[in-house]
Amino acid sequence: MVSIAPTPTGIEARPLDVVIIGAGFAGIAMAHRLARDGRLTFLVLEKGDRPGGTWRDNVYPGCACDIPAPLYSLSFAPNRKWSRLFATQTEILDYFDDVVRDFALARHIRLKAEMRGARWIDSQWQVTLTDGSVILARSLVSAMGVLHHADYPEILGRDSFAGKVLHTAHWDQQFDLVGKRVAVIGTGASAIQLVPAIADKVAHLTLFQRTPPWIVPKFDRPFDDATLARLNSSAFARWRLRFQLFLAHERRATAFTKRNQDSIAATLALCKKQLERQIPDPALRARLTPDYELGCKRLLISSNYYPALMRPNVSLVTDRILCVEPDAVVSASGHRHPAEVLIFGTGFDAQHALKHVSIAGRDGRLLAQKWHEEGMSAFLGTTVSGFPNFYLITGPNAGGGHNSQIFMIEAQVHYIVAAINRMHARRARSIEVKPEAERRFAREMAARMGKSVWQNGRCQSWFLDPRTGRNTLLWPSYSTSFWLRTRRLGTGDYRLTWDR
Repeated sequence: MVSIAPTPTGIEARPLDVVIIGAGFAGIAMAHRLARDGRLTFLVLEKGDRPGGTWRDNVYPGCACDIPAPLYSLSFAPNRKWSRLFATQTEILDYFDDVVRDFALARHIRLKAEMRGARWIDSQWQVTLTDGSVILARSLVSAMGVLHHADYPEILGRDSFAGKVLHTAHWDQQFDLVGKRVAVIGTGASAIQLVPAIADKVAHLTLFQRTPPWIVPKFDRPFDDATLARLNSSAFARWRLRFQLFLAHERRATAFTKRNQDSIAATLALCKKQLERQIPDPALRARLTPDYELGCKRLLISSNYYPALMRPNVSLVTDRILCVEPDAVVSASGHRHPAEVLIFGTGFDAQHALKHVSIAGRDGRLLAQKWHEEGMSAFLGTTVSGFPNFYLITGPNAGGGHNSQIFMIEAQVHYIVAAINRMHARRARSIEVKPEAERRFAREMAARMGKSVWQNGRCQSWFLDPRTGRNTLLWPSYSTSFWLRTRRLGTGDYRLTWDR
């Protein structure tokens, strides 16, 4: 684990050029670019005790990435040590340590430094930490992402449960599940990894499913010695594998963004074939078959989830949950399902990821207030009118629904640096996206998303704003099109201001 200096306290009056919030993939990518350029002073504020973002926080059994590791890594830091095609959480966290060390980024990162709020005042950002420290910066970059605030469903009596309560995003690694009666609520990406990892350890596992997911087989494999030797010795071999994986994922865009049934047919057949082969019981298979279009919810990958449900000590409940009692979960049929442990595999509050911090722009208007009144939107998922010198990474409609999110992150980093550099080159005080550009982009996103399976695939998902039903998270086209849009800063989209 990389050693990083502890957090000092007090007020720091010397303004920095850039403050970055978060040391996950987005924060590390931004820090690397600024450190490489070497022109601007900057600091990364990280609330945790080590870099890693969601891969530091999610430590539940079975946690792994569902994007191939050679693709789910930073382009400037290819990892020669991946042990298999799909990396585990621990391998990804080790990769973070390697990147921070190899690029000497530790001196730019302040750990256990949680932002309480930020305010645009006197033409600079005033960032206040929970320990009372105040840091001034000309530009502020939110690299906090959307997958870090656990989502708990509103269930009657949830707080009355007398046993152990866990969430996949807040796992207690010291707690022993062996021999316990366990209830798992949720069947999303984390739950389908968790259930197979614990099913053979618990006395009984009751899985509560609201909506079944489409699941494609996970063609995972360890890298053999010959492959590892080739990847370790040849930069071209590493690049070729990454490019092949990128193209394979990029081809899925048409299926999702334009609901092209021919493009999705092969994947749908794989899902159905696996379900039929691994679940021989027709009645159970029917309960596990989605009634919405493939891709409407996140497409999941697993080859051991269905076999876990076939174990004699595992029960699937598809009735609505009525309430939670101190020692049981009660379904709508009135049946009590005894439990000593209650696990929520219900994901994150992605739609309100930034509501937990106060970000006040010009005239003191809060970002959460603006988005509540106007809808969550940002120009190219990156800049917001009324918030000068403020940038979002993985902001609204900058999510990758079919390919690696890291590719999108690096495209945004390039765009943000271009904006900051333009401001400094012109010796301006601030740069801000024009409201009309932001509105035009929002209309474009709404129109293009209307053709996608994410918007019209007959399901409810965490991609959708529950108030408007609009998909506010994903980019509705090829990842390469986002890359092209962020190659240069449109001169007509931004307004520069100077000191009077």
